[in-house]
Amino acid sequence: MRKYLFPLDGSKVGEAALPYVEELVSKLSPALKVEVTLFQVVSSLSHWIVAGEASAQIPYTEKEMEQIKRKAMDYLNKTGEGLRSKGAIVKIKVGIGSAADEIIKAADEINTDLIAMSTHGRSGLSRWAFGSVTDRILRGGDTPVLVVRAPTEAEQT
Repeated sequence: MRKYLFPLDGSKVGEAALPYVEELVSKLSPALKVEVTLFQVVSSLSHWIVAGEASAQIPYTEKEMEQIKRKAMDYLNKTGEGLRSKGAIVKIKVGIGSAADEIIKAADEINTDLIAMSTHGRSGLSRWAFGSVTDRILRGGDTPVLVVRAPTEAEQT
């Protein structure tokens, strides 16, 4: 059995690797069982409230966190439909914390053979300011990583 971890952030950019994962599944299945874990990280445990010039960071309630997790699981289930139709065993998982740390931890827990993910393709100041989850996974983990650069807006038009 092959095990793949596919982290998603809920964006179209994050889904850019999906056709490649589906192709891998199509090529390997049914001769080999393929398990794909779709994974989303909820990175913020709080939200900002702004009232006039004042603002405060308020932790999510337990009910709000459950709603966020449920929404993530619904998204992952819907995203996994194409993989299921290609013969993959699809599992879903939602983590809480730092995206890179949670992805590396999930890869270890699942004992995955491959992490397949999309990158936003930031460079220069934007990359320095925001960091790169992909870079941190490449440098911090032991699992092979398939990286697909999402097309820029200019490339999509």
